[in-house]
Amino acid sequence: MLCLLVLGLVLACAVSLSSSAVILENGAPVLWAQTASQVTELPMHDGILVPDPWNYLHRMSLYRLMIAATDPFMGSMGTNATDSPLWGLPLQLAWMLTSGRLADPTGATTCGLEAEPLCISTQSWWACVNYFASVLPFLSAAQQGFMGAGAQVQMQVPAGVQDYCTTYTDCKAKYPDAMSKWDAFFQGLKTTSESLLPDDVKKDTILGVYWDAQMASTYASAACNPRQSHYSSVEVSFAHSWLNAAEYVAAARFQTNMNLAVLFLSPLPSRILQEGDSAPNIVGLTAEENHTLYIFSWMKTIDSLLGGTLVRMWKGAMCSVNTRQKGAQVLEQLLLNPSFATSTFLSIISEMTTSC
Repeated sequence: MLCLLVLGLVLACAVSLSSSAVILENGAPVLWAQTASQVTELPMHDGILVPDPWNYLHRMSLYRLMIAATDPFMGSMGTNATDSPLWGLPLQLAWMLTSGRLADPTGATTCGLEAEPLCISTQSWWACVNYFASVLPFLSAAQQGFMGAGAQVQMQVPAGVQDYCTTYTDCKAKYPDAMSKWDAFFQGLKTTSESLLPDDVKKDTILGVYWDAQMASTYASAACNPRQSHYSSVEVSFAHSWLNAAEYVAAARFQTNMNLAVLFLSPLPSRILQEGDSAPNIVGLTAEENHTLYIFSWMKTIDSLLGGTLVRMWKGAMCSVNTRQKGAQVLEQLLLNPSFATSTFLSIISEMTTSC
């Protein structure tokens, strides 16, 4: 009951203030304090962990447990407890919750609405894509021993729903590349952190295998595409632009620690977009949200007009630790600074490409 009251206040605050998406509560992702802090707090049946990824608190718990289990190997990321790149994932889930994107887009149920605010709909495209970035890495982490020796996991699934994998073996068979990349991340995290490499090289290496796994999950989530039919063409266009933007972030091996993730997620649209919404002049959204939507759309449009050349140029430019660091700074300016011209972005890409 307390969870529902807190969530109701958070959502009401977001709506009444017409502000950017609410993703933090007391310095942590929304309802973080109500999630499992120990593996033993997850539901268990016959010695098998059986979390329910269609409950917001359970899905968020997967992130909390992964962050806690991997933190001992993240020393190269920095000295703060929130420097792990994994923090971007729970914050992204919090944005999806408070912006209404985890709710049933068909209107056939009350899942995710006021009557069931912690319910995650199996029909939500956003929830489906996030499944690949939460359940798949958790199953891999458990397989690699991060959740305790011999831990077995079986995800719950609503009756009649059959298109989601629920065990490591099942997911490995259906999405071998994504699961292999997550296995490589968790294995590489241990070996790299224990190596004699300088911290800056360790950091870049770990971020490299992390983003390889993240993007493999993103590509595998193409299985969610039929669910896009439940949304307006404007929301679908934003979804495509959001996926396209991930290509740039991944290539720069962006360190999505809590502070930076909040900067990038806060200006994302705080509600589902409707027909007629046109950035940068969408009524009810902040100037920051409108700017982000405009830039996302611009990046996707230019890349499409160039036949994918822009993304390829960017990836080619991210050829060293130095260019990746500069690339991360450029992305931050492009998305967060309205005075940063898009033409400047293009010229910088060309300049960085010639240095590789």
